[in-house]
Amino acid sequence: MFPTAPIAAIATAPGRGGIGVVRVSGADLVPVMLSLFGRTLTPRHAHYLPFTAADGEVLDQGIALYFKAPHSYTGEDVLELQGHGGPAVLRRLLSRCLEAAREQGIRLAEPGEFTRRAFLNDRMDLAQAEAVADLIDASSEAAARGAMASLSGDFSRRVDELAERIVHLRMLVEATLDFPEEEIDFLEKYQARPTLAALVADLDTLIAQARQGVILREGLHVVLAGQPNVGKSSLLNALAGDEVAIVTPIAGTTRDKVVQEIHIDGVPLHIVDTAGLRETEDTVESIGIARTWKEIERADVILHLQDVTRPGDQLDAAITDRLPARTPVLVVYNKADLLGDAAGFVAPEGSLAISAREGVGLDTLRSELLRLAGWNPGGESPWLARERHLHALQASAEHLAIAGEHAELDDRVLDLFAEELRLAHESLTSITGKFTSDDLLGEIFSSFCIGK
Repeated sequence: MFPTAPIAAIATAPGRGGIGVVRVSGADLVPVMLSLFGRTLTPRHAHYLPFTAADGEVLDQGIALYFKAPHSYTGEDVLELQGHGGPAVLRRLLSRCLEAAREQGIRLAEPGEFTRRAFLNDRMDLAQAEAVADLIDASSEAAARGAMASLSGDFSRRVDELAERIVHLRMLVEATLDFPEEEIDFLEKYQARPTLAALVADLDTLIAQARQGVILREGLHVVLAGQPNVGKSSLLNALAGDEVAIVTPIAGTTRDKVVQEIHIDGVPLHIVDTAGLRETEDTVESIGIARTWKEIERADVILHLQDVTRPGDQLDAAITDRLPARTPVLVVYNKADLLGDAAGFVAPEGSLAISAREGVGLDTLRSELLRLAGWNPGGESPWLARERHLHALQASAEHLAIAGEHAELDDRVLDLFAEELRLAHESLTSITGKFTSDDLLGEIFSSFCIGK
């Protein structure tokens, strides 16, 4: 049963502004309009009029828009009141809407509920619904373009096209299983093996693009790790282009993490400066070092900063041994400016020499960060993707791989072949929401803002 009782919420961000919007959605909003305005409104026309209380007091004056179902954002009747953006005014308008539709069982909207109703009413699929939140949260122009591409359905169309091809192959397999008396070599007659191989190749391409989309949406968690006074805070300031961390010659200046978001080629990077790693009796510094190791454990990329004037330091070797093996690590030798041009220092293979103070080598460092994270500038995803999408695509690829193993045998395992195709199809369609649990929907839409 889809919910039909009206919901209402303030749709604009908290705080003061020139304009504020109160949004109402429900199965029939004619009684609400009659209560608010004493008349119905022409659909899709802007009406400039007073917004009045039940006793006739004018609460505000602004524009009312009425979108009649199904031609609205949610697929239901939608009413939007655009007034002045003061918090007190908007609260009074919202209370008035709740009062006007009390008999219809109106209530305050939950986070993301307007978009959830749009999904349930087939106004958009689940990937498009997620793109609404991604567009709002986009922190770069590239991310905004990608979110808009997802919202327009580019990603969904790619997924649906692959799903339809799997369905077609399933149809042929299951028709063969339904008529076992027909002596047909299915795998040969219908070219099942090359058809499956083409599916796998196209799915692999989609997975590669989805990885790019995930990076573009979620960014990279980059942790600066190393001994005290190797220049971690200086490097953070250099990458951020601002004095966001305190820099002094005193070892152990940084006691807690300092996080700064930067963008490289449109990709967001969350750079984390941490306490220097060493043995210490200082209680506060010890807490900071413990937090550093926690940040290192959850990093996407670790920059292990070392002092170029102290190569082969034993403490650096101990830090290297403790770094997680599953996480890409880039060794960066800082303070190259202290060596002078004649020093002839050459960074070991796979590492970089830079000067955070002078800005030397930072462009190379930025490029290497993206490479380690798997970002391919030439293969930028035209749309954003989430980890959920990537996992579903990978699960589908695994089922197709197993189906390929069955296809190497003969028609005696057609039932297993068909089952793997079915599972691959379900994994794909979970992206757009055809096979999605209520728990997952609750998790997805709870991350939206109220009023959207």
